[in-house]
Amino acid sequence: MRLFTHNMLSSNIKGVSNGFPLRIEVEQVLEKQVDFNPDFVKNLFPKLEWKALVDGARTLGYAELPEEADSSMLESEEFLRKVHHALLELHLEEGALTCPETGRKFPVTKGIPNMLLHEDEV
Repeated sequence: MRLFTHNMLSSNIKGVSNGFPLRIEVEQVLEKQVDFNPDFVKNLFPKLEWKALVDGARTLGYAELPEEADSSMLESEEFLRKVHHALLELHLEEGALTCPETGRKFPVTKGIPNMLLHEDEV
């Protein structure tokens, strides 16, 4: 699971009002090279929850993103490459995503998060 995906997932358990961001529990992380596309990163940037991305990247062992970012930084190719790496090249292969409110764990197996809810959570 890429951090791009993590940045858009939340817990939809009935009654949960604070289901984002899901905490990441790491068992295995893979790095997979993806062709650099600066325009993709620039277009995606306004839609990102920056703090969730930074925290997720650090949990996966990548500490190269600044604490805060703004659109003026999109002129820097170095910054764009760091964001690209965090969003698209780091993969949570095995682990779990945990609801910040309930503590419910959603397993990630072979890079795929299982966000299915139990019957009593719908």
